[in-house]
Amino acid sequence: MKATQLLALLAAFTISSGSFAADKPTEPKAKVFIIEPTNGATVSTTFTVKFGATGVEILPAGTDKPNSGHHHLLIDTETLPDFHAPLPASPTLIHFGKAQTETQITLSPGKHTLQLILGDYIHVPGNNPLISEKITVTVK
Repeated sequence: MKATQLLALLAAFTISSGSFAADKPTEPKAKVFIIEPTNGATVSTTFTVKFGATGVEILPAGTDKPNSGHHHLLIDTETLPDFHAPLPASPTLIHFGKAQTETQITLSPGKHTLQLILGDYIHVPGNNPLISEKITVTVK
């Protein structure tokens, strides 16, 4: 088998495996982002965070479909998690495995950062993870 044939076979296997779009070519403009609150906003102790996505389908965890995933919200996270392992649920890394596109959170007064990362059907971001810009909010 020629090297080009082997590469084509490997690419076909990867595409048909059903893993997250991050491991395959994605829409050129695929991204995740926080719609609300906006960067620099002042919010109350309990507030709504709305998630956005383009070029990727938001589906519940466990749904193995190419170019899809579900949101995970990182709160006050300095170091991004391992992209090749399932994201570990914690108070600062919240899973939205039912394909939710918004949530209410309660934070203590002060400055906090928020960031989204998309995980596949088993919570793995993959080789080309979709990560939002980090925003900062001030809780009053």
